[in-house]
Amino acid sequence: MKREESRNSRLVYSSELGRICPDCGKPATGCVCLKKPARTAGDGIVRVQRESKGRGGKTVTVITGIPLDDEALKTLAGELKRRCGTGGTVKDGTVEIQGDHRELLVTELGKRGYRVKKSGG
Repeated sequence: MKREESRNSRLVYSSELGRICPDCGKPATGCVCLKKPARTAGDGIVRVQRESKGRGGKTVTVITGIPLDDEALKTLAGELKRRCGTGGTVKDGTVEIQGDHRELLVTELGKRGYRVKKSGG
């Protein structure tokens, strides 16, 4: 009976270490399996494209390849959204701006010192 219980139970909290990660069994502060992998460095070119696939026909301008960390990317996205006068979001290292604002975003990012290309159709 003891053998079955030990296989079906796991440690989730320790008074010594605090919360324990259920996957790797290490303390939550030192867990290696929940940390997000770092984004790979691109080729240094920021790409701006228009997408509407999978969005119910709505057009979205997607910006990829911006070499910034998550906080700086959110700040930049907020500034670009204000410049365009629309909404948007940051997902997985890409910035999505509602509507087709490719021309405006290419010039705005160029002014900020990025090498920018329009991609897609």
